[in-house]
Amino acid sequence: AFLDLAGPNEIKGVWKGSTILPCSYVPVEDFVQETLIWTVEHDQSLGAIFRRDHSGDHILLSEYRDRVSVLKNSPGNVSLHILKLEISDRGTYTCRVTWRASNNSLITKEITTRVEVVKVAVTKPIIRAGELGLVVPAGARTRLTCVASGSPPISYRWFLGEPGGEARQLSSQAELTFDSLRPSDSGKYYCEAENR
Repeated sequence: AFLDLAGPNEIKGVWKGSTILPCSYVPVEDFVQETLIWTVEHDQSLGAIFRRDHSGDHILLSEYRDRVSVLKNSPGNVSLHILKLEISDRGTYTCRVTWRASNNSLITKEITTRVEVVKVAVTKPIIRAGELGLVVPAGARTRLTCVASGSPPISYRWFLGEPGGEARQLSSQAELTFDSLRPSDSGKYYCEAENR
């Protein structure tokens, strides 16, 4: 397995999230990476997204501008990082690396990865208490945090009361902060998380 590229056959990315398309090799002495090219094929169109050569990094497709990158200074790791995945990003991605040997001959290898972009419904949120827990002395400062996962963006709402009963909305942030607790702050709180 001399200068072979490694990476998965398929990746599922979350819509509006970010993902990494792994592509790596074990560097070999006397072989210098000359070029790295990432291409994508979707809906019968083929295009080069990213090219790294002696002149630097170039992003060649405008719809990927400001959204793709490859780590610098990590020999052998040429994985493609994609931010803010769109449904239109699904397709077959090819990682192609060319090395130059000490005798000036060139070797090229490539691997392909199929990318699916999925919409993920928000999970039932969990509530994280502050360091003091849920029984807190009066005058103390604490916070409750609402945590959920799924396709971003996720919006949060905090209520005081019972779900389905009488409830007062307190906040539309993930965190509910109390600067100085009063006995009247005692009660039942719940949060809701929502995405598209």
